[in-house]
Amino acid sequence: MPTPHIRPARLDDGEALGLLDRAVWSHQHAVQPRPEPPYEPFFAEQFLPRDCLVAELDGAVAGFLRLGTATSLACNAHVRMIRGLAVAEEARGHGVARALLRAAAEEARRQGARRITLRVLAHNTAARKLYESEGFVVEGVLTEEFFLDGAYVDDVFMGRSLPTA
Repeated sequence: MPTPHIRPARLDDGEALGLLDRAVWSHQHAVQPRPEPPYEPFFAEQFLPRDCLVAELDGAVAGFLRLGTATSLACNAHVRMIRGLAVAEEARGHGVARALLRAAAEEARRQGARRITLRVLAHNTAARKLYESEGFVVEGVLTEEFFLDGAYVDDVFMGRSLPTA
C-alpha cells in the first residue's frame, strides 16, 4: 500500500471533502445530526482551506484533518485544536489518520503552538488508542456530555505538548 501524501487543502477540495465527511458520518465520532440535503459547503467562514490538511492515497482524497485555534483568546494562542478528522472507509488501516496527526503536530509547531488538543467520544476506542499512541493523554472527561443514539456518552478531552525541535 502506498504511503499517504499529506498536503494543505485547496478551495477546489471542498466537494470531495464534503462527500467524504458525509460518507463516514457516524455517532461513533459525530455529535451533530446526520447531514441532510441541501448540504452546507465544506469550507465556510468557520473552516477555510488553510485550516485543513488533506491525505491522498494514489492521488485520491483519503482523509482530512481540521486544525484550528482552541479559543479566540490571545492568552490561548499557543494551543491548536484538532476540530475534525476523517478517513475514507477503504483507506482505513493504511496509516492515513496517523500521518494526518503527525502532519497536524508539525503544522501546529510551525504556527508557534506549544500544545495540541482534541475531543473524542469515549466509546470511540480505536481513535482513543491511536491518539494515545501519538502521545495524547486524557486531560479531562465530561461525563454523559452527549445523548447519542439512545445512550449517554462521555466526551474525552486529550492533549499533548509540542516540544520544540
